[in-house]
Amino acid sequence: MSDAIITLILTQLASIMEEQIRQEVRLVAGVKKDIEKLTSGFKAIQAVLVDAEKRQVKDESVKDWLEKLKDVAYDMDDVLSEWITATRKAKAEGIEDSSSSKKKVWSFISLPCLGFRRVVLRRDIALKIKDINERLDVIATEKHRYNFNKLVESGGPERLKTTSYIDISEVRGRDVDKNTLVSKLLSESRQSHGFHVVSLVGMGGIGKTTLAQMVYNCAAVEQDFERKMWVCVSEPFDDVRVAKAIVEDLEGNAPHLFELETVLRHLRNAISGKKFLLVLDDVWTEDYRKWEQLFNSLRTGASGSKILVTTRNERVAKVMRSSYELHLGQLSDEDSWSLFSQIAFFERSKEDCEELEDIGRKIADKCRGLPLTVKTIGSLMRFKNSVQDWQNVLNSEFWELEEAEGGLFPPLMLSYFDLPSTMKRCFSFCALFPKDHIIDASNLIKLWMAQGYLHSTQNVEMEVLGAEYLQNLVMRSFFQDLEKDKDGKRILRFKMHDMVHDFAQYLTKSECSVVEVDSELAVNMGSSYKMKRHLTLVRAEDVRFPTSIANVEKLHSFWVQSFYDTPPIISELDRIEPDLCHRLACLKALDLSRNRLGELPKEVGKLISLRYLNLSHNPFWELPSTLCDLYNLQTLKLSACDHLRKLPRGMGKLVNLRHLEIDCTDSLKTLPKGIGNLSSLQTLSKFVIVRGSDGEEATCTLEDLKYLKNLRGCLKIEGLGYATNADEAKRAELSEKKHLSDLHLDFKPMAQTGSEGEVIEALQLHPGLQSLVISSYGGTRFPNWMVSLTNLRKLSLQECQNCTILPPLGRLPSLVTLYIDGLHNLKSLGLEFLGATINVSDRFTADSKHRSLALSSAENIAFPKLKKLKISNMRSWEEWNMIRAKGENIKIMPSLLCLKLYNCSNLKALPRPLFQTTPIRKLHIQNCPIIQQRYKKETGEHWISISRIPKVRI
Repeated sequence: MSDAIITLILTQLASIMEEQIRQEVRLVAGVKKDIEKLTSGFKAIQAVLVDAEKRQVKDESVKDWLEKLKDVAYDMDDVLSEWITATRKAKAEGIEDSSSSKKKVWSFISLPCLGFRRVVLRRDIALKIKDINERLDVIATEKHRYNFNKLVESGGPERLKTTSYIDISEVRGRDVDKNTLVSKLLSESRQSHGFHVVSLVGMGGIGKTTLAQMVYNCAAVEQDFERKMWVCVSEPFDDVRVAKAIVEDLEGNAPHLFELETVLRHLRNAISGKKFLLVLDDVWTEDYRKWEQLFNSLRTGASGSKILVTTRNERVAKVMRSSYELHLGQLSDEDSWSLFSQIAFFERSKEDCEELEDIGRKIADKCRGLPLTVKTIGSLMRFKNSVQDWQNVLNSEFWELEEAEGGLFPPLMLSYFDLPSTMKRCFSFCALFPKDHIIDASNLIKLWMAQGYLHSTQNVEMEVLGAEYLQNLVMRSFFQDLEKDKDGKRILRFKMHDMVHDFAQYLTKSECSVVEVDSELAVNMGSSYKMKRHLTLVRAEDVRFPTSIANVEKLHSFWVQSFYDTPPIISELDRIEPDLCHRLACLKALDLSRNRLGELPKEVGKLISLRYLNLSHNPFWELPSTLCDLYNLQTLKLSACDHLRKLPRGMGKLVNLRHLEIDCTDSLKTLPKGIGNLSSLQTLSKFVIVRGSDGEEATCTLEDLKYLKNLRGCLKIEGLGYATNADEAKRAELSEKKHLSDLHLDFKPMAQTGSEGEVIEALQLHPGLQSLVISSYGGTRFPNWMVSLTNLRKLSLQECQNCTILPPLGRLPSLVTLYIDGLHNLKSLGLEFLGATINVSDRFTADSKHRSLALSSAENIAFPKLKKLKISNMRSWEEWNMIRAKGENIKIMPSLLCLKLYNCSNLKALPRPLFQTTPIRKLHIQNCPIIQQRYKKETGEHWISISRIPKVRI
């Protein structure tokens, strides 16, 4: 970890010196020599860090030496951040050195330091650098007493191949345990009412949660219980949170309640008379009184209900009054070897496997039958290729360590120290998250960026590099419970095993804390509380925003985690004390989401180093203009701030902003003009167009999208109904936005100026787009460019009421999902919809005999990949016509699996080819009276044509 921050500092120092030379900055006398000395000192220490970090595990004095080194390195990082910020502000404000009339010279003397009064930086920076040099001299001198070896780190992480990921989903050696557990859960209770508790007991990493998941998803269990709920309890125990989590699992959302009794009333109503299975995973509390009210409410369930508890503590199982306890043992040697070899030998040749098997079996034996250990070491060995590398792991001194505090064990040490320094830092940063927290992958990468852990190169952007680091850590079994996108390629969310989380906190115990917030916060974090660099406060719902927080002056990350999910009451809104902002000058990442904050103090502009700011789910009406003084800001999250009406006028000054998340902000109807100047923006949830200007403030027009060429992901353009100029639409250059994957063109309000068709035609899109929504479009025809979207997978046409004809969507080769809703003037779907080229002017309708048509040989499949088709709210739609080929094997929707028709009251029939040629599995028809009558089960005249479909709902 020390190596990572020193690498960051050396990179920053080199960058600053290069910039000063290039911009002809006049440095303070002696500062250049001090920087050169600092660089030399850090490099000398860096050379021995690999050995020092390994030796600290057994040698407390080495650990203390490293702590002092990290403290100095962090302080140097803060100084450099201050320096870089001042330079950026000088550039942004266009400060000129009056002594030179020929060229701009960024004068180090006159640079203002953001967040402080306009002061002279030269003496301040010089003194700080001099002080750090003196401290580093002492550390360098102490280094000699340890006789560290100079060990070279084994380079950066290897770029991943797309085939190198392995999903270890198969469980080894638990068949007997699974069958026993299922049998106990399905056995009938002698009690006439209530439930029985079954407990699964075992040490950390033994596989309790995995086994519980297997049983929970077992088909026999699925059939036996009416309701199933899963709650991760963990520490600290919160009865209200647990009760709300159960209700949320039952009803799909959490009740907006705070009192235990009212939540339990919801619970009793939800399970009354129903046979349920409740899994309470990772239970620690031994106080039965904390469970008593919850258990009394659960007794309203039907007889035969069960509660499955997983715990490390046998006493917990006794306290929970378990009717049966299953003690989970270690894997057998053969099961351990089977799991280990599956991971370690993945994609190896048969010859390599045979050469490494003897050593591999010895390594697997050292894992002591713990599945987590086997997976961790197996994942490590995937990166080791030579016999010597395998021998070195087998003979590592880490195997001799006793399990350290927090339940740590040698395999995690082995895997951790095998990581490159940058990835060590990325992993250890995850100690910031509370235990059992579901981590959002994209958000984590943004936080890594904010801390400076990711450095973009000419070929690799920071976000791409972060995704590769994350994938590497997953491959090494540091993360689990992965949730991926529909394509299975991108990781969306994941968790850390609690043992791995304990390990991360062990590594960062002097840097990172997760603290429960209660009324005694000032006492818990008083003067005796050691200053940290990363702090998470877990705030309960009945606790106000903390105002008395000690020792935060050197924080780099600060997260006040809250659980508010109810509409705010104005009188109960919280606020931040301005003094807190004054004391957080070193902060790089601040997360205040879901804290019911009614306003943000103007002192937020003092957070000069801030790169990540999350204010989502707060009832702000507006944000202070000083927010725009945060020149380093890379990520600003304002999602679901549904009271927010405008953004500050000076947003254009945030030239380093890469991610602006403003989705679910319905009250935000304008964007300041400066947004169009943020050429680094990659994420922009929505872009709002208004008619004219909003009072005296300049607002964005469609043309302002021109310079936002790096936008990617999802974008919604609102207010396109105000756009009346096709030339302006062309100048938006949407066709150049090659990184966008999802686009929503919203034409509200439907102005009906007569130019709608010209405007939408001018909005030519990039053919790489994957998802498109067009809503409230007032024209009569859709644009011609739609059929050029060859990568489009999802298309939704909503409330385009004036359109009377659809484009030839059948020609879209990649389209998987199609939604058509609210096209009230469309009367017929015919050959043009399929994209067919007709040689004979005849049609095959639903009610005609077997007439047929010929298609051109170039167009022989309509909608080749379409799987889901939903058509709804089409009040004028009467006919749906299809064609059949003469003499050719023409296919229509050959992949269609699901068809849904809602509120199409005039539709007369469905085309027969739809059911003759498609593999449709699901058919839903609702509020379509004519169709429903004709296809009514067994009595409808056309029922026979759909009788083979497995799932029909009419």
